[in-house]
Amino acid sequence: MQFKHPELLYALLLLIIPIIVHLFQLRRFKKVEFTNVQFLKNITLQTRKSSQLKKWLTLLTRLLLLACAIIAFAQPYISKSSSYKTKSETVIYLDNSFSMQAKGSNGTLLNSAIQDIIEHIDENEKITFFTNNSYKPNTTVKAIKNELIQLSNSPNQITYDAALLKGKNAFSKDKSTLKNLVLISDFQQHNNAFNTATDSSIQLKLVQLKPVNNYNVAIDSAYVSKTNAENIELSITIKNSGNPIDNLPVSLYNDDNLVAKSSVNSTENGSVVFTLPFNQMFNGKLSIEDAGLTYDNTLFFNLDKSETIKVLSINEADDTFLKKIYTDDEFSYTSYKLNELDYNTISSQNLIVLNEIKNIPNSLTTALKAFTDDGGTLLIIPSVDSELSSYNQLFINYNISTFNATTPEEKKITSIQFSHPLLINVFDKKISNFQYPKTNKRYVFSGPSGASVLNFEDSTPFLTQNENLYTFTAALNEDNSNFKNSPLIVPVLYNIGKQSLKLSQLYYTIGKENKIDINTKLQQDDILKLGNENNASIPLQQTFTNKVELITNEYPEKAGIIPVMNKNEVLKQLSFNYNRTESDLYYHDLETIEGLNVTKSVASAINDIKSATNVNELWKWFVIFALAFLIIEMLILKYFK
Repeated sequence: MQFKHPELLYALLLLIIPIIVHLFQLRRFKKVEFTNVQFLKNITLQTRKSSQLKKWLTLLTRLLLLACAIIAFAQPYISKSSSYKTKSETVIYLDNSFSMQAKGSNGTLLNSAIQDIIEHIDENEKITFFTNNSYKPNTTVKAIKNELIQLSNSPNQITYDAALLKGKNAFSKDKSTLKNLVLISDFQQHNNAFNTATDSSIQLKLVQLKPVNNYNVAIDSAYVSKTNAENIELSITIKNSGNPIDNLPVSLYNDDNLVAKSSVNSTENGSVVFTLPFNQMFNGKLSIEDAGLTYDNTLFFNLDKSETIKVLSINEADDTFLKKIYTDDEFSYTSYKLNELDYNTISSQNLIVLNEIKNIPNSLTTALKAFTDDGGTLLIIPSVDSELSSYNQLFINYNISTFNATTPEEKKITSIQFSHPLLINVFDKKISNFQYPKTNKRYVFSGPSGASVLNFEDSTPFLTQNENLYTFTAALNEDNSNFKNSPLIVPVLYNIGKQSLKLSQLYYTIGKENKIDINTKLQQDDILKLGNENNASIPLQQTFTNKVELITNEYPEKAGIIPVMNKNEVLKQLSFNYNRTESDLYYHDLETIEGLNVTKSVASAINDIKSATNVNELWKWFVIFALAFLIIEMLILKYFK
């Protein structure tokens, strides 16, 4: 037992005073012979003994009364835990990711956690509180109550390791305080392993909130599966992590107008196809109704009128294969011989192909460097008997290695970098028995030359990429190579052309870096905005001669269709959707991990913290005892004879 005011216990020495007074009153009386009547002597002796017992009982009750009163003023208490400290710090992380939309026994997991925090934490207690997208250091529940009530789900979830590190850094450097870190989440399984290593001075408490059921249906993705001159087939993938689906309605909207409706049946994954008109503006929204998570029940997308990509070929060799790849439905292909080239057309192109030019003039080298610096893409196909000094001067401008002399030996092109952006969606699976193309003569770089796309059998590069410069190391004419007859030539050259102007996709994912080319020419000091006049933001952007590259990551915060505006002019509509990684309701089994303090409710974790820092105050009991002794004394004085 401890005392808040132990100095008051010195008052117990004052108890000697009533003892002295009492002893003074009990001094021995002098005997005086009065009479010899035996009966009177017996009555006197009995009365005297009774009076002494009464006085001793009265003294005892008064001493106990005064002692209890003095101890009550000293405010005694006992701690409930051996780790009791007079000062503590509490840091709380609340996961407000989309998986916390799942239904618990008292509403959504997020709302029930917020309600428990408000109800069980003293409103004036200092805490540090943070979520996936907010941080409130050294605050109180009273100060952030309105923000807690209005807290919404965040599309971005920090990892549990990051939450532990952020919580640890929120504590002070005072080693005398008891530090409590509370992580409140459903602890959904992700690709990264769950690690709870913390400082031994921190008391880690995990609150795992579990939904009533793990059923969820989501619109996983949408893509164009087939295109012809009149129509586009749009395929939608439905992901089901619960009971089998029977006739789940899938609605298709153009803006706010319902244009089609279908249904899907599936045990795990299902699909549905909608037919849309080709080359027409379509601001689409797909919608389903599901009792699980709500964020993944809608998916936005855009279909725009096709934009042509401008391709210029500068030739000293046959360009028939280029004309067959860069067709009029998607590209605007222009071809010049080197001696007939109009330099004024270079700046307006998206892709320029140097098709087996023997000698690159210095004027063309300068123009091409200015073109690529302005965002254009350059593809180099060397000649068998190229003037290496002119090529190497061009490479020096790009800070890459130069060509050595030609190597007159047959080599097969055997290595395909399947993960390269040019080939990432070309093959359904990695191929080992491919009929590899070959070349008779080739150039070898003198050093590193960028990222390899295709390599020879000796691991030297056949096609490399250095930012927006693509380089073949061998001529593609039929006398030197059969690459034109290979199935690789079409996807490689086609994707180089498509990626020279990043046409907008059906939709983009919030939280990932997206690079979007807007095909427009801006005046000086003009900037592009995302959003309407009332709610717009300025994304990261880089302006080129014929386009503006937008870079988005965290913005926008909400899914939807957002216009790209130049002043008051709408240039384009872009669709953004939430990442679907949280649609699968699979959770860590924390109870199987040793050494973790895991609870299933916020209230229980908060009460555990209070029990470690609070005390049992005993002064009220001593006041009650003092009153009880006072009553006993009164009863003794009144009824004890």
